[in-house]
Amino acid sequence: MPNKLLAYSLIAALAASASACEDSREPKFQFDPAKTRAEAGAIAGAATGDLASLVAKLEAESTKNAEAMAFLNQVYGQQKQQREAQEATVPAPDAMFAIDVSGDPFDGPADAPVTLVKAYDFACPYCEMASAPLKQLVKDYGGKLRVVYKNFVVHPDTATTAHLASCAAWEQKKFMEFKDAFWEKGFNAYKATRDPSKMSEANVLEIAKGLGGLDMNKFATDMKGEKCKKLVEADMAELTKFGTNATPAFYINGQPYSQGLEVSAFKSVIDQKLKEVESSGVAGNQYYQKVVMEKGEKKFRSIKDKKPS
Repeated sequence: MPNKLLAYSLIAALAASASACEDSREPKFQFDPAKTRAEAGAIAGAATGDLASLVAKLEAESTKNAEAMAFLNQVYGQQKQQREAQEATVPAPDAMFAIDVSGDPFDGPADAPVTLVKAYDFACPYCEMASAPLKQLVKDYGGKLRVVYKNFVVHPDTATTAHLASCAAWEQKKFMEFKDAFWEKGFNAYKATRDPSKMSEANVLEIAKGLGGLDMNKFATDMKGEKCKKLVEADMAELTKFGTNATPAFYINGQPYSQGLEVSAFKSVIDQKLKEVESSGVAGNQYYQKVVMEKGEKKFRSIKDKKPS
């Protein structure tokens, strides 16, 4: 019995010692339901406040994003409309337009297998820049190229008199001479000085007189006559029908050309057209009439339009 008592005493002492070591390391956790509920409520309240703030922020950002997207969609829609409107004015590169050139002045042989049409305005600097390359091309192709000049008056107040005068010069087979002289003594002089008299009727008549070989009475009469007026009007109507809206504009055997004003750029297309003529089985001197005029498209076709079957 005493031994048992001693054992019990030792066990109790060890238990007490163990409890004391445990308490010294870490306070013993005691669960308090009321305190826990209060702490959880506080946490939930803070979380609810933060969430409401976050939701409000996201809603504000969403509203801003929606406004930004609406603006971007509006801008995109406007740009799309502008692009489509612009594309509707660009000729299809594979088109072959049946442009009537009868009655128009030209350089080179009338029956050349390749016809290059130039729509020009006598107050257009790029039209003047194209003058020398076109003359060079006619010379280089030695009878295989005809350049036809069609009036497209973009600056009527400035250029109309010169266009009518060029028609009058054509009536006496002096178109090329007048054209070259006017670029030099009319337009280029005007461009250098901004003196409107350089584009005036008086200066036009002086330039024509300086050519020599012209019947000036006939020239003055033709310049103001109905024939030349109607030629200019007919040229503009014909070119407008095929989408011309600026100068210079070029068509090579009816195909719109826009590769540049360099001789080499023109030649790359002219050479291809000569190959087409040679492989067509149609005589070169009949090609423009038989192929371009009879089989070509009779109205404008843009890059957006399907090619007619």
